[in-house]
Amino acid sequence: MNYAEPILRMPRELLILRHAKSDWDGNAQGDFARPLAKRGKKDAPRVGAWMYREGLVPDLVVSSPAERARQTTQAVCKGLDYKRKAVVWDQAIYEAAVADLLGLLARLPANAKTVLLVGHNPGIEELLVYLVGDDVSELDDGKLLPTAALARLEMPDDWSDLTPGCAQLVNITLPKTLRND
Repeated sequence: MNYAEPILRMPRELLILRHAKSDWDGNAQGDFARPLAKRGKKDAPRVGAWMYREGLVPDLVVSSPAERARQTTQAVCKGLDYKRKAVVWDQAIYEAAVADLLGLLARLPANAKTVLLVGHNPGIEELLVYLVGDDVSELDDGKLLPTAALARLEMPDDWSDLTPGCAQLVNITLPKTLRND
């Protein structure tokens, strides 16, 4: 008889979401205040509804407080039926480097099994590459995570001990691949 090796599932998941498409043509007072564009306002709720259908409801949501990330997070949380009051708004995510994001992950509560992290490029793309290694490829436009893209990673058991290549990429979901509801 030939037995297949069992697939070992890691006990934690990290969902990395890049904010939805932002409005570059608006009257925002600086980058931090830039809101979502029309496409972003359409994509963010679709991502949240898809996550809900897929059973990807996080125990904890941590987001950049920049306006485009805030609007994305609020729209996604509405689709997830996740209380917006429970969102952790962390200034350190805005313009964060990998070391900053690893520090943030290290401070997560031990009981958080599924975490949604909403942030910005290039930091979250660099975090993705750090965590999964070379097991990820860029899209045609040179980006790993275009706006409103969601990366799903299986993570080790300890948020505070994340070494290069320690995670396994399950998938990257793009909003343009989701059905309209």
